[in-house]
Amino acid sequence: CINNRLRACTMTMKINALLSLLMAASSEAFATLSSQRTSSTSLNAKLGDSIEFAKYEGLGNDFILIDDRDRETPSLTPEQSERLCNRNFGVGGDGVIFALKAPQEGDYDFTMRIYNSDGSEPEMCGNGIRCFAQFLKDLGEDAKSYKVNTLAGPIVPEMNPDTITVDMGEPILDGPSVPTTLAPNSEHNSVLEQTHVDKNGKEWKISAVSMGNPHAIIFVDDLEKDIDFAVDGPALESDTGAFPAKTNVEFVQVMSPNHLKMKVWERGAGPTLACGTGTCALVVAAIRANKIPRPGKEGVRVTLPGGDLFIEWREENNRIYMTGPATLSFKGTALLK
Repeated sequence: CINNRLRACTMTMKINALLSLLMAASSEAFATLSSQRTSSTSLNAKLGDSIEFAKYEGLGNDFILIDDRDRETPSLTPEQSERLCNRNFGVGGDGVIFALKAPQEGDYDFTMRIYNSDGSEPEMCGNGIRCFAQFLKDLGEDAKSYKVNTLAGPIVPEMNPDTITVDMGEPILDGPSVPTTLAPNSEHNSVLEQTHVDKNGKEWKISAVSMGNPHAIIFVDDLEKDIDFAVDGPALESDTGAFPAKTNVEFVQVMSPNHLKMKVWERGAGPTLACGTGTCALVVAAIRANKIPRPGKEGVRVTLPGGDLFIEWREENNRIYMTGPATLSFKGTALLK
């Protein structure tokens, strides 16, 4: 009887020991799996990885959109984004836009980050935010509007049947806040048609406005005859003596009291077919310089190389509203090189 009890006790001890080993192994395996999951969502994509994307354009200003709604930071580095934007060796685009989860603080729906085609990161992009909103809709989000966290602050795109209207916020007129070192010469400590000589010795009258990113606006009589776009654009963009953070450059011709025409040299992207923040900035500059009257809710028609945008600078709240299209071009999978 004693022997039977000893055998039973020994058997129980062995079973308990085996169960302890199995539980320890199971816990270790779960911890390893959890660690792998955590690292896979926090690490960026690697050379040779494939990544799904969608290509959108807003008046020819084209972007690669990445669905990172489960992440707080972009899945690609600036260098990877630059290579992906290469039109010969990558997908091609003016920039890569990432749809990210909203920050914990603030009443936001999503976060938008963007890397330019040269790997630099702008604060915001007007055409990009419309493409971002259309991308969300195509992913199955069905809100009428979104409050989007950007480096330029909150931006709210609203979905229309055929276009998207974006509340771009208030323009920043204070010169040092643009930022520019050009001497303020107008109300609100602003720079309005201030004389400046670029590094090539060419004299310009520059108006400085920020839409969360800096803009140098120059009015000309004839866009085709009065500028050497390929020379003047980069000379002004990179003039850090006047614009410490570099600047977007808009050359503008007044066509009528409610119609402007422009060419843009974008900071970090060069010549593009459209620039949403630049379009907003030049309308503000045109109204302040008495080039055009302040329009009603119909807005000002601005013709860019890629098409038309409509801009309203609303007097009642000082906010700017931009309306225009955003279109899906194609979807695909890209190999990171």
